[in-house]
Amino acid sequence: MDKSIFYYNLPKELIAQTPLEPRDSSALLDYNLSTGEILDKKFYEIIDALNEEDVLVLNNTKVIPARLYCYTENNTKIEVLLLKQIDKFSWEVLMKPARKAHIGQPLKFSDSLYGKVTDVEKEHGLRIIKFEYEGSFEEIIDKIGYAPIPPYIETPLEDKTKYQTVYAKYEGSAAAPTAGLHFTDELLNKIKAKNIKIVEILLHVGLGTFRPVKTTKIEDHVMHKEYVKITKEAAQIINDAKRKKQRIIAVGTTSVRALESFADENGFLTFGEKNTDIFIYPPYKFKIVDALITNFHLPESSLLMLVSSLTGIEEMKKIYEHAISKKYRFYSFGDAMFIHK
Repeated sequence: MDKSIFYYNLPKELIAQTPLEPRDSSALLDYNLSTGEILDKKFYEIIDALNEEDVLVLNNTKVIPARLYCYTENNTKIEVLLLKQIDKFSWEVLMKPARKAHIGQPLKFSDSLYGKVTDVEKEHGLRIIKFEYEGSFEEIIDKIGYAPIPPYIETPLEDKTKYQTVYAKYEGSAAAPTAGLHFTDELLNKIKAKNIKIVEILLHVGLGTFRPVKTTKIEDHVMHKEYVKITKEAAQIINDAKRKKQRIIAVGTTSVRALESFADENGFLTFGEKNTDIFIYPPYKFKIVDALITNFHLPESSLLMLVSSLTGIEEMKKIYEHAISKKYRFYSFGDAMFIHK
């Protein structure tokens, strides 16, 4: 399948540069898979579209301030994006300009944090840095690091918490699971009060969020690997709901990838932890997920292909045409859509 099928033209002014306050005041495009009907709402109205006994699945990963800056011995400034922790002191990173970062290169991040390039992964241009520090690495990068917002957001983010879900718990992501940014504590409490189950799973968002599909044929695209953990309790709740024909609603494409990675041949959820490289594109038969809350994604991206697997390709095009005509806000700080039956 040619990736050009998933191209659309987006006016630059529709790329959201800043998050809205309150979070749940963003627009919500409600799309019914059964009827094809599109409704324009506010995100806080999603509670009216949720049914009692639905299961809402959240990705409780926490974004680390993963964008760092360092200097070489000759005072060359290099940007470093932390991607994946290898061990206590070593991280897989993306460096820019990468040509300045050769093996053995000493790096100074601050008076309390130093590092050295120990390996180069040639296929994707990644580096391994071994850090040297005293005390807590997390506390150090929290002081010197920046939120790793995507390159299409040109407005500086002054408050790091705006790029973090209110339910974030476990540090490890290089990017936020952005569909979850629309939820407030108040809205989640209302959802719980409606007897809707909320289940948390974990997927640490990695490099793939920033990597476009470069191959002409999407079948040739190799997905990145991301760490996933699903607890026994989460799997039991979701499997009980599946047996009762209750809807499993994934919040974000990361939750979809996590759930579908742990689906067995009978359409039930297993549990455990692993690295997943699942690539979901049409035609795909979903085993766990019935509905999806998601943002609007970049043209020709793997995320748009995943959404198209749920809606259908032509239906996806119709949805996006509607969103553009109604001037919805796109991408990480943009508006949301709810795809359901």
